[in-house]
Amino acid sequence: MSGLGHSNMSGFYTGDTRPLFNPNNQMELQQYPRRSKPSISPTLGELLKRVEDAQSDTSTYSTPVHHHHQVLQLGYACSSMPPSNPFVLSFNNLTYSVKVGPKMPFPVRGKADLSPGSSETARTKVLLNDISGEAREGEIMAVLGASGSGKSTLIDALADRIAKESLRGSVTLNGEVLESRLLKVISAYVMQDDLLFPMLTVEETLMFSAEFRLPRSLSRSKKKARVQALIDQLGLRNAANTVIGDEGHRGVSGGERRRVSIGIDIVHDPILLFLDEPTSGLDSTSAFMVVKVLQRIARSGSIVMLSVHQPSYRILTLLDRLIFLSHGQTVFGGSPESLPEFFGQFGHPIPENENRTEFALDLIRELEEAPDGTKTLVEFNKSWQTMNNPMNRTRNVSKLSLKDAISASISRGKLVSGAPNNSNLTSSVPTFANPLWTEMMVLSKRSLLNAKRMPELFGIRLGAVLVTGIILATVFYHLDNSPRGAQERLGFFAFAMSTTYYTCAESIPAFLQERYIFMRETAYNAYRRSSYVLAHSLISIPSLIVLSIAFAATTFWAVGLDGGFSGFLFFFFTILSAFWAGSSFVTFLSGVVSHVMLGFTVVVAILAYFLLFSGFFISRDRIPSYWLWFHYISLVKYPFEAALQNEFHDPAKCFVRGVQMFDTTPLSAVPLALKLKMLKSISSTLGMNITSNTCVVTGTDILRQQGITELSKWNCLWITIAWGFFFRILFYFALLLGSNNKRR
Repeated sequence: MSGLGHSNMSGFYTGDTRPLFNPNNQMELQQYPRRSKPSISPTLGELLKRVEDAQSDTSTYSTPVHHHHQVLQLGYACSSMPPSNPFVLSFNNLTYSVKVGPKMPFPVRGKADLSPGSSETARTKVLLNDISGEAREGEIMAVLGASGSGKSTLIDALADRIAKESLRGSVTLNGEVLESRLLKVISAYVMQDDLLFPMLTVEETLMFSAEFRLPRSLSRSKKKARVQALIDQLGLRNAANTVIGDEGHRGVSGGERRRVSIGIDIVHDPILLFLDEPTSGLDSTSAFMVVKVLQRIARSGSIVMLSVHQPSYRILTLLDRLIFLSHGQTVFGGSPESLPEFFGQFGHPIPENENRTEFALDLIRELEEAPDGTKTLVEFNKSWQTMNNPMNRTRNVSKLSLKDAISASISRGKLVSGAPNNSNLTSSVPTFANPLWTEMMVLSKRSLLNAKRMPELFGIRLGAVLVTGIILATVFYHLDNSPRGAQERLGFFAFAMSTTYYTCAESIPAFLQERYIFMRETAYNAYRRSSYVLAHSLISIPSLIVLSIAFAATTFWAVGLDGGFSGFLFFFFTILSAFWAGSSFVTFLSGVVSHVMLGFTVVVAILAYFLLFSGFFISRDRIPSYWLWFHYISLVKYPFEAALQNEFHDPAKCFVRGVQMFDTTPLSAVPLALKLKMLKSISSTLGMNITSNTCVVTGTDILRQQGITELSKWNCLWITIAWGFFFRILFYFALLLGSNNKRR
């Protein structure tokens, strides 16, 4: 199967024998005759199945030429399929409005396709006003209109991206209301922005999408064959091994990026395909090629609906049905061929050499600026629709029920993630194509591949940790066991633990870069949010282990910390737990905050508060009671106390002996002889013998002075690890609540 995409399917055959985007067939871009009726081509899955059958039939032959001819014959056989239109998507009386306050004195940016209110004091803004129409399998329906007319809003309404309680009207498929769960499985939505990983190649991007959307029952070779066929269908063969690219990395062109964005959402061969302005930002040739791909997708047995701002004449020849909107109202609905008749009867005939859509949009814009607006055009459209589109049209198109139509589609190889036929339609189609552990493996593989392609990200973080460790090792080099040495140890641990948290802040842009990719992929059940959280957590652990070893090995012996190798191991685990908790905390905040600079500001501020209440600057006993709660939620507190107990746990280790008690007082400057006299005087006053070698302060005394008496070092370690898990759980709920794509 590996050679399928390279030789046997150099083009995706759709009724004629010419492959799509064949370099030897460039006249297709210049010749665009109108067809009288769309023909239905086999689905991608059906074609692959036939190829597999052909391969099995010819497996006994040793001549590769015979195999090649067998596949070529399939291209001719495709055109003989009987046409059928089992799917009809109908929408009736769609109305959607939002509540707004009085107009602000300063401009507020909003979604481009939201039409303005009728007055400055309007409380309700109508975005869709009684929109009706239908789209059929094998056809492309385009929604046109000026900015603010409601194009994207209508596409969102049909794609179930508007909350049910906010949208009035009905959307049915073959006369049956679509459930949200079923719609997510049988449809795909392509956003206006190309949200792709820049360092993955085109083939890798589509392959990961196939791993998510295609069921585990399909072997990897079949998934790869499907991706190769899809690459040819999208006309991306020459760019298959090129990275997507971004501002800093040269990659594919804008038109190729758009086709990749379409490909990742149609890899499972959906029945319904919605696209929000797929041609925006593209030159005319690239836009034409994108719509040409959509035409082939529609002919393979899908309903394609898209919004487009102003299509060129060549693109217009590929569209089957048009809906013109003006401030949320339908001003025209019908085929492109009926535009001259419609506007001719309206009293504004289209000039012979004029672009029909440009003329229509210009006229609509002129009417919008008139006192009565487009009211006359809206009313004329209603009467024209009544005369030219009888109400029984839908009933004559498809007599198949939704269940039978989907079952027939699945049997023909469409909707690859669908399940076998079942009496209960909703239960027969799985919510997710793969189990949780499979999703985790694919997500982990993709993240590791991205990290491998951009090693500088981890390299910079490792370098920052090493530089910080070297600076601390040289500043606190070989601390002694004097009173000053004990105080310097406290400062070292406080700075070291806070540093582990601050270095985690560098990972804020990582998820924010993936945020919208994640929202797009999970909106239509490519994988579970829980799979993403678990995979995100697992792949972060190896890097945290490397960072912890680097920091601990750089500082432990250079500073002269206590405990030997066992002490080093506990210090390493303490650093690792701090990195884990800090990484989890920053990950959670990146799921809540959507802006990089705002995220950095919040993280730095909160970590500063954690350090303030950790117990280093002010001990627990001295913190005011109304701030004591912050001490216990401080993430720095627990690894700081664990490291201190690991260092000062030995009661036999002395840090202040005899005259050293004066070292941290103004008496430290007096001569030694005078210190010894004062020591004798203190001894006689207290009634005990204190010599210059008598231990005055041990490690346990230092812990007591710092108020570290409640938890053992192991408890502090487990609590730090638990904080990490707690923030990962919060991250999951942040994704669950914050990644809702539906409008309210």
